[in-house]
Order: sequence, then C-alpha cells, then structure tokens
Amino acid sequence: MILKVITAILVNALVFLLSTNAYSKTIIVSKNGSIKSLKTGIALASPHDTVLVKQGYYKEFNIAIDKPLTLKGELFPTIDGEDQGEIITIVSDSVTVDGLFIINVGTSYTTDFAAIRVVKSKHFLIQNVVLEKLFFGIYLEKSSHGRVYHNKIIGDAVEEFNSGNGIQLWYCNNIVVEHNIVQHVRDGIYLEFSDSIQILKNTSTNNVRYGLHFMFSNDDTYRDNVFENNGAGVAVMFSKRIIMHRNIFRKNWGTAAFGILLKEINDSEIYENTFEDNTVGITIEGSNRVNYRNNNFKRNGWAVKVRGACYENHFISNNFLYNSFDISYNSNLNDNKFDGNYWSSYSGYDLNKNGVGDVPYRPVKLFSYIVNRTPETIILLRSLFMDIIDFAEKVSPVFTPDDLVDTNPQMKPIKND
Repeated sequence: MILKVITAILVNALVFLLSTNAYSKTIIVSKNGSIKSLKTGIALASPHDTVLVKQGYYKEFNIAIDKPLTLKGELFPTIDGEDQGEIITIVSDSVTVDGLFIINVGTSYTTDFAAIRVVKSKHFLIQNVVLEKLFFGIYLEKSSHGRVYHNKIIGDAVEEFNSGNGIQLWYCNNIVVEHNIVQHVRDGIYLEFSDSIQILKNTSTNNVRYGLHFMFSNDDTYRDNVFENNGAGVAVMFSKRIIMHRNIFRKNWGTAAFGILLKEINDSEIYENTFEDNTVGITIEGSNRVNYRNNNFKRNGWAVKVRGACYENHFISNNFLYNSFDISYNSNLNDNKFDGNYWSSYSGYDLNKNGVGDVPYRPVKLFSYIVNRTPETIILLRSLFMDIIDFAEKVSPVFTPDDLVDTNPQMKPIKND
C-alpha cells in the first residue's frame, strides 16, 4: 500500500514538472536566423517557453500572445508598428514582456490602439520596455495580479483630442505600477473602475492633461511618485479609501492647474506629500472624512482651495510655507478641523515657550475670498489695501468662516521625516 502511494506521488510530480517550466525551451528570433519575426516565434512556442528576440529592427504589428510565455528582447530590439495599429496584445495568463523598444503605434479616433495591451489576464509582467511614438502606451483591460515595472513611455502629445494615455487600467484589480517614467502623453497614468492598485515610485511629467487621473477606483495606494509640470497635476474623482503618501506635486501651473483635484473622495489619507510651486496645491470639492497630515505646502498660489460640500476633514501637523494664500473657502460655513499646523504668515507669540502660538491663527483671508469672486483683483495682492481688508476681517469676521481657526499654531516648521 505504501509503495503504491509513493509511486502515485512520483508520477504526479513528474507530470507537474513536464507541464511547467522545467522542460521549457528558448526560441530565437533573429534577422539572421531561421525565425525572423516575433509572430512566427510565438506561433512555434509551447506554453512556458521563452521567445528571445535578438537585437535588430522588426516591422510588425498585431502580435498576439495567447499562451503563457516570456517574450524577451536582447539589447532592446526595435519593434516598429509603422502606424498600422496595435502592436502587442496579451490574452493569456502568465505572460512576461521584457526588454523591447516599441515605436509607431497606430492612431485612431475610434479605437484605442496601444503599444502593449493586456486583456483578461492574470500574473503578467511588463518590464524594461521603452515606448515611443505612441497613441496609448500600456493598456490593461479587465486584468489582475500583474506588474508594470521599470518602463519608459515617451509620447509626443500636443492636444488632448488626438492623444492617448501612458499607462491605462480599466476594470483591473491587484496591479502594481512601479518605477515607470511617463512623459508627453495625455494622462501619464489613468485608472477607471480599478481597485487595490499600487502606484509606486513613478515619475510622470510634462503631460498634456494629468500626471495621474483616476475615477471610480477604491482602496488604491499612491506612494513616492513625482508629478511635475503637467497640464493640471493629478485628478482623483469618485473614489474612496485612497492612500496618497510621500508624493511630490511640483510646478503644475496654469489658470486651471493644481497639484491635486479631489472630487467626491471619502475616507482617505493624504500624508507626508510635498506640494510645491503649483497654482493650487489641493482643490477639494465634495470630499469628506479625509485626513491631511504632515504635508508640506511650499510657494503655491493657493495651498488649499475648499470649494464646498466638504465635511469632517482634518488638517493636522502640516507646514504652510510662503504660499500667496494658505486656505481658500467659498462659504462662511466650516465643518473641517485645522489643528497644530505651521503657518509661515503667522505673527503670533509664544510667551510660555512651549512651541505653540498663544494666539489662534485664522488662515482664511478676506482678500482670498474676494479674489475667488473677482479674479482681476489679484493685481492688488501685495498692496496696502489687501493688508487693511484682511486685518478688518480678522477683527470682525463677516465673509470668512468664523470657526475656521487653528488653535494650536506651531512656532517652528514641523519635521516630516
């Protein structure tokens, strides 16, 4: 009986080894070899094989990967789609694409052609890929448990209407997007109906619209990213339980630009981020129960604009440093808490030397209220007139929220290690 059990175990183990990578082979694609195209190499491959593409120039598009395998480039072979359409489409689980240089994706007003599309797949890896002259870069559709790692995506977008996104996720979950560089596309990274996504250590710059844009996506984490010099920074809409941690939002300038736009965002955490040299650091609308803590707001036009319908938000232990306006409100009602922040424009005193100002600080200025309603008055920003009306409103608040005060203003900037 024992011998039969042992024999069965050995047979099962052998079957397992035969069905996995233990007996996989490598198929060489080379301009000087017998297999000269990626399509041919993939067609000849068995599940779990590796298709190794030698350095060279390959004019191909509509390359379908319909079995588990690794497609790997040696010294970044060029895959030129000649503007004909989509270049690589993955429709199988357990596919790796590694080390390719892909150019000339087709452009269409009816079809979202991508350099690499992943459809209904799991356990995929796209890494070390360089994409240029593209429409959409990497497009993930109804896929899960994959990773997009260490890719460089450089578009040539000028207008929104005829450009695509660098990395797009649609109806995805449990994806890691990490260490990518995305430039000159419509939205650097775009998510829609995608949950439990991690966006880590990416650099998204010089994009036409947003560095990051997502809608209807919950339980996502964005950490250690740089969003710089984009048309309008980052837009976070209609989502909940979002964590944004240690990101840098810098130099997002324009009449409608911001570091982050939060619209209908609930139960989220925004902490240890830097908002520097933006028209507006954060614009908030219809967002509730969001904790803003240990963030640095430096040299923005407005650090925070609260547009209304925002309740139970907490701004705790943030640094507001040399912004033209710290807080802007379009209402005289307040249901948000500001406590223990450092305000560079605070002129109070600390007689007991405990590091906390003895006089509460009112961060909303009347002049900010006026500028919101009559933008042309911004030309009076550094005038004596501004100082007079702000002083009058501080003495007797009429237009700004009476209860919007920081009762524990810090005397020194808070160290956010």
